Order: sequence, then structure tokens, then C-alpha cells
Amino acid sequence: MTTNQNTDGSEPVALYGFLTAKDGHHEQLGALLAQLVEPSRSHRGSLVYRLHEQPDGRFFLYELWASRAALAAHHGTQVLQDVLARLPEHLAGAPEAYEGWLFGEPVSSAGTRG
Repeated sequence: MTTNQNTDGSEPVALYGFLTAKDGHHEQLGALLAQLVEPSRSHRGSLVYRLHEQPDGRFFLYELWASRAALAAHHGTQVLQDVLARLPEHLAGAPEAYEGWLFGEPVSSAGTRG
């Protein structure tokens, strides 16, 4: 069976979640989250980094990293640490966060599930 492993044997990691702003903090939360997009896309191992605003006003963040090591390196960046330190003042509650493939397992280039 073909897998979706990288050449070093690691597998991609997908994260996604929803963040809800406190009343009166929607614009501030959006601006804060937007500060992560371009820097995160430039981090080594970043395959996808997308921020969307849902019709209900929540923010949806989707990340795909080449490996757990790439994700760990991203977590150690100053830009992420700075944003994480400021998030609580703007969030209505804990982020709703998930790890896993958004639409099921990816299919390898050979057409098999990995």
C-alpha cells in the first residue's frame, strides 16, 4: 500500500479550528489572526495556511504541515507566540480545534488511500 509519507518517513499533519470573538472584538481578532497568515505560509514545511471568516462571524483556520517537526518549528516561532499571548483578550471562549484530515484521508499519487 502506498502511504502519504515524506521521504524521511514522517507524515503530513492537518489542523483546523474555529475561533469566536468576544462581543466588540471581531475586528481585532480578525486583524490579529491575519498577522499569522503570510509569515506562517513562509515557514519551512507549511503546505497550506488559510484563514476564513464564516457567515456566522467565526474565524476558520486550516493548516497543513509537511511533518510534526515542521509544525513544532512553527509553534516555536516568535510571531505565533506573540499572537497566542494576545488571543485570550479577544476570544469568547476556547478555540474549537481539531487535528486530522478535513475531508477524509488524502489519496496518494498512485490513487490509494494512505
